[in-house]
Amino acid sequence: MSMLTMVQSACVRLGLPSPNAVATSTDTQYLQLLALLNEEGSELSARTEWQALMREATFTTLAAELQSAIDTIAPGLNYIVNDTIWNRTLRRPVFGPLGAQRWQQQKAMQLNGPWNQYRIKQNGIYFYPAPASGQSCYFEYVSKYFALAVDGTTYKAAFTADDDTSMHNEDILTLGLIWRWKANKGLDFSVDYQKYENRVLDAIGRDGAKPILNMGEAKYDIIPAIVVPAGSWSL
Repeated sequence: MSMLTMVQSACVRLGLPSPNAVATSTDTQYLQLLALLNEEGSELSARTEWQALMREATFTTLAAELQSAIDTIAPGLNYIVNDTIWNRTLRRPVFGPLGAQRWQQQKAMQLNGPWNQYRIKQNGIYFYPAPASGQSCYFEYVSKYFALAVDGTTYKAAFTADDDTSMHNEDILTLGLIWRWKANKGLDFSVDYQKYENRVLDAIGRDGAKPILNMGEAKYDIIPAIVVPAGSWSL
């Protein structure tokens, strides 16, 4: 479904005239629906670490505290997933993030051990102690870009064209648009919201596959041993 078809679907369910275009429309009602759909996309993106929004970033270290502007190495960054920054050259984790107090303590104590720690400030990523140059670092982050242009490669933080598609489940976005429109108009949206919320919680529980948590015996009884295949064997 495109942005246009999501708005059209919501309009049919709300009893509104279905538009032929939204992004280029001058009708304030359709522009409001677009704004509410973008609000829904942004709010839904912040609910969890959706697998569709996960990205991997990489950069090469500089012999300085400031490594790079964060938006340069992680376009559309919403937040970095903790404990994912690794120096693959040294095969070591980069610890952090440090808060302001811990960062100043480290600088004052001048502890120049072998383990780098990082801090995000002024939209930049800082390492302490400063690493050697030329080392490869990687991390994972959650993107705020939930919209995808028709070219299939341009990610955006909002729908801006009728043929934009979504990284999220379109049915959930449509349900979100419906209750948000009713809420904006002062109408009763409780049933629509509960239906929407149930779908969101189901999606969060299944997104990206989940491990089975077993408080008893292991799921697989594979232990170090000699495994003899079943069958008939000559003695």
